Order: sequence, then structure tokens, then C-alpha cells
Amino acid sequence: MLRRAGPSLRHFLLERKSSAGYSSYSGEVKMSRPVQAQRLEGIDKNIWVEFVKLAATYSTVNLGQGFPDFPPPDFLKEAFVRALSRENHMLHQYTRAFGHPLLVKILAQLFGKLLGRDLDPMTNVMVTVGAYQALFCCFQAFVDEGDEVIIIEPFFDCYEPMVKMAGGMPVFVPLRPKAPQDGKLMSSADWQLDPAELASKFSERTKAIVLNSPNNPLGKVFSRGELELIADLCVKHDVLCISDEVYEWLVYDGKEHIRIASLQGMWDRTVIIGSAGKTFSATGWKVGWTVGPNRLLQHLRTVHQNSVYHCATVAQEAVAQGFQRELELYGKPDSYFIQLSKELQQKRDWLVQSLDAVGMKPIVPEGTYFLVADISEFESDVPDVPDSDEPYDSRFAKWMVKNKGLAAIPLSAFYCGAHKNNYNRFIRFCFAKEEATLKAANDILQKWKREKTRP
Repeated sequence: MLRRAGPSLRHFLLERKSSAGYSSYSGEVKMSRPVQAQRLEGIDKNIWVEFVKLAATYSTVNLGQGFPDFPPPDFLKEAFVRALSRENHMLHQYTRAFGHPLLVKILAQLFGKLLGRDLDPMTNVMVTVGAYQALFCCFQAFVDEGDEVIIIEPFFDCYEPMVKMAGGMPVFVPLRPKAPQDGKLMSSADWQLDPAELASKFSERTKAIVLNSPNNPLGKVFSRGELELIADLCVKHDVLCISDEVYEWLVYDGKEHIRIASLQGMWDRTVIIGSAGKTFSATGWKVGWTVGPNRLLQHLRTVHQNSVYHCATVAQEAVAQGFQRELELYGKPDSYFIQLSKELQQKRDWLVQSLDAVGMKPIVPEGTYFLVADISEFESDVPDVPDSDEPYDSRFAKWMVKNKGLAAIPLSAFYCGAHKNNYNRFIRFCFAKEEATLKAANDILQKWKREKTRP
């Protein structure tokens, strides 16, 4: 029988802990070294986390977050139920990593029709977990340390931190408002790029520009002339275009959504990003996609396969069936794309009237779920605080949800830190809501107006 010649391993380890300043009786040893990666520095705060919590705590009417409170169309819900209940049990398992075959096939057919080119579903389309992951794949695939990425302000807030996480440097250029004539309400079309200012942002370090049309939060639909200006600069400087087009079907007043990839010289340098959540009013399904040349999408596939790898099969199957229906009805009155746009235009007009009636000056959007309103006339309700680090519109939005029960998002959240106070007298409302929700918002606004005018 062998006998141990010295102290046990446990005794040895306990002595080491004691000599290092740890109690030999403590089972917990805390780390002292920093654990946060440097690429996360300064991007830990998120406007949605803060305002979603505020809305859940105080709000009776939430016009803050960009999601419909009405259901997706019946045909889409029925497609989901069929996918769940069919005898094909493989719909409950992994599908093709870069997109369910049925979905990428129908997306290639639809976007091939829209862009006027033959698309290979296996190489020109990739399905993602919502448009959010599509954006992440783009920045990770294309942006190197020190690369500059031009972002048009106001911008969807994730663009800036995603560029920084990839090691890039955001370069901001604002849409500048021009006063409307004849006392008309301002339109999102009145917010325009200065051509010389935009051109000055391009340099040999510029890797990409992010285009969001229709734009969140303004609802601006970029005109052909504006897109040609951007396209010419991209070609001149050999720059990529990441084109976020999630609201492509939600345009109003006869406006046309023009895809920048269809312009001369742009297909080879553009990734189009889309969203079934916005297309079919099913934001919780998290089905998005990218469309573009294989020379670009091959790098997105590398990021995708080494991160998310796969998207929910059943949701992809249902979205594919939804697109099959819409492709058959394309351009016809029964198309959901046409019906939804008409319905949302009516909701937009209703909220515009409600806001205008109480003195919040709405900026009439040409597209999206959103409209922005000028709150300058309400400063007596929420006085400014000199030298405050927090933009006025942020404090106003917090006060409004706590005291009036109405949730909205400050426009300054869609600007970089250096520019937040340049446009801090605006808040963003979402009008993709049930009539009852919009009526409840109107009731709050009317009561507020009566309180303001009471002697």
C-alpha cells in the first residue's frame, strides 16, 4: 500500500490562498484584473433600455418604441401556424445557415424584379436575425481599425456603436432643415444634405457610408437627386454603401422609394438591408436579410457563420410564404404592402393633426412609422436647466412620460455626442398603432392643452 509522503494538494492550495491574502475558509476568490474589452468603452448606454423601462413604469400610452400594437396580417399568421403544424418535422430543426432555401429563393425573385437583374439566391441573398444583425455583419465584415464610416444625422442609434466596436471611426454629416414657405408644416423633405459638406467628409480613409432611406427617425425619403449625389461620391472615392431600407414599403403621398443599388455604379458596392418585421408588422419574429453582390456577401457570411450561424426556421418559412403571396399580388390593390402604406398614412395624418392642434409642430414624414415634433412652445412646462449635460428634449421626454403618461423618444438620441444639443427641441412619436392607442394619445394632448390655457 502506497502512503502519501507530504501534505495533501488541498492543504497546499489553502496555504497558497492564505499567503496571497485570501481567507483559507472563503470559497470565493474575486478577480482583480479588468475584464471589459476596450471596444466596449463608452458604448454601454442605450436609449431603448432607459426609455422602455420608463414607459413600462409610467406610460399609459407608448408612442416611443417603433413597433405596431396591431397584429400581422392573417395570411402571415396562418402561414406560421401551418409551418408549425405541418408533418414536415424538419421545419423544427436547423435549416441552411445563410437562409432557408424557400425564403432566399423568393427574396431573389422579388429583389431581382425590383433591381432589374438576375439574382442567385445562394450568393446574392443572406438571411439574418433581423436587420440589426445584418448591420452588425456589415460593420464587422468591412470595417478595419481606423477606417472611417460616414453616418448621416439623425441616424438610427446603433450605427455609431457598431462602427466603434469594429474599430472604425464614425464621421457625421447632418441633414439640415430649411424653413417651409407660406406657413406650411415642415416636411421631412425639408431636411437636406449640403452637397459641399457631404463631399468634404469623404477622404482616402473612408471605407463606407451608411444610408437609411426611408430615414428613422425623420421619415425622410431620399430623392433621386440626393441618392445620385451620394452615389457619385461613392464611385469617385471607391466607397461602400450600407443601405438600410427596412421601411422600403412604408412611403406616403405617392412618394417613390428608390434603391441606391439600382443607380449606375452602385450594385457592386452596395449591401441592401431589409426586415420582415417592418414589412409584415411582425417585429418580434426577427427575420431580416441582406441583398448584394457575392463579392460583398461572402464576407458577411463569414461573420454570420462565426456568430449567430442560423435563424429560426419556422419564422423563415412563414415569411417566405408571405412574400410568395405578395409577389403574386405585386402592384395590385389587395397587396399588403399597398394596404399597409395607406393605413399608416391615415394614422400619420391623424397624429399630425393632434399634435398641431396642441402646439407641437409636427414634421410631416414621407415614410416610416415615425414623425418628429418641435416642442419649443412647451418650454414653460419644462424649463431649461443651464449648463445641464442632458439635452433638453431628453429631460422633456422623461418629464412627459412621468407626468402625462405619454411616451416618446428625444431626437437628440439620434445624434452623436458633439451634436446632441444642436437639435434638442424635438421628440419622435411612433404612429404605427391601433386607433384606440392614437385616440388615447390625443386625449392626453387635449387635456394638456386645456391645462395650459386655464387661467
